Amino acid sequence: MEPVVLFVHPDLGIGGAERLVVDAALALKSRGCRVTIWTAHYDPNHCFSETKDSGIPIQCCGDWLPRSLMGRCQALCAYLRMIFLTLYIVFLSGEQFDVVFCDQVSACIPFFKWTRNPKKVLFYCHFPDQLLTQRISLLKKIYRKPIDWLEEKTTGMADCILVNSHFTADVFKQTFASLSQVEPYVLYPSLNVSKFECDLSEDLNSILPLSRKHIFLSINRFERKKNLSLALEALCRLRDKLDLLEWDKVHMILAGGYDERVAENVEHYQELKDLASQFKISDHVTFLRSFSDEQKLNLLHNCICVVYTPSNEHFGIVPIEAMYMQCPVIAANSGGPLESVVSNVTGYLCEPSPKDFSNAMERFVKNPNLKITMGKSGHKRVMETFSFEAFSDQIYRHICKLTVSPLLS
Repeated sequence: MEPVVLFVHPDLGIGGAERLVVDAALALKSRGCRVTIWTAHYDPNHCFSETKDSGIPIQCCGDWLPRSLMGRCQALCAYLRMIFLTLYIVFLSGEQFDVVFCDQVSACIPFFKWTRNPKKVLFYCHFPDQLLTQRISLLKKIYRKPIDWLEEKTTGMADCILVNSHFTADVFKQTFASLSQVEPYVLYPSLNVSKFECDLSEDLNSILPLSRKHIFLSINRFERKKNLSLALEALCRLRDKLDLLEWDKVHMILAGGYDERVAENVEHYQELKDLASQFKISDHVTFLRSFSDEQKLNLLHNCICVVYTPSNEHFGIVPIEAMYMQCPVIAANSGGPLESVVSNVTGYLCEPSPKDFSNAMERFVKNPNLKITMGKSGHKRVMETFSFEAFSDQIYRHICKLTVSPLLS
């Protein structure tokens, strides 16, 4: 009998973590597992399309709890929301399951382990949470101390730990010193290529001037850590490298996840618009918020390359999506892109500076054939290394290991 898997996730929106959770659920469902997703927040108008038409049940509980306290204590609130959700599942929901798949917030793990009928838990570590926030003030350091301790202790209680790259595996070992005996397994995120099968004939003239032939695309949430200002600074420097006729054919689209409930999204979106105005490149930049899957695929199909700006990104699914769509990638030479992008073959890995990024962008303007040659190489690499079939096989294997009786292993 196939395992019954319960997914527990904080907020089922449209970020990279949510993409992996949805793909993992679809992968296990395709292998015959019965899958249910529980989350503290789910908005059918702000989600991946598969969550609405895949047949996977999605249950929501605890959204009435605050996400922050007057804009602060977001980590504490996230922990409390997940603990409340877990307690509801364990004691009130009546759910029957064999394995729990959780990610992002490990504080829920003990409550699945300390029940009368303890459950096996698989934890997917996108990146240690304690490294995603700055400790500028003494008060912030004091506030984070018990949260960091709890993250490390509860993460170590999982029966299986997966990470999204060898880069994250190394960071995991360096960060969680008490878990030196734990060997996390690397499971690269993948692409479910079925969602890439759609009409790619959408006309972009509604958002682009007719003369723009060299379209650079950035896809990321409107968050400061994504370093989107680098894309605008590189575009500004590129302008100085081109003559007027060449520059008139260049355009950049900054497309990204945007949630009006998240103050940083709202603030940083305006900061970027102001920066484009300051650089006098506003008429060569389009901002696109919370686009559909179909729009994203059409953008990838029509752009000359993707400009991926985060440094030390844990993995980054956008370069994989771009390469599958035969679109080269310019990315910072750190973190996950070192494992996904092959420099000078499927794109360019650069120092995260306007000078280096603009030099790479100039190559695509001067030699448009790079889009074709590098695009083909990128598509081949995705099919060989990041296929949904390989991802499905690996995650199903990990789930089955957790459900095998000790007497049979």
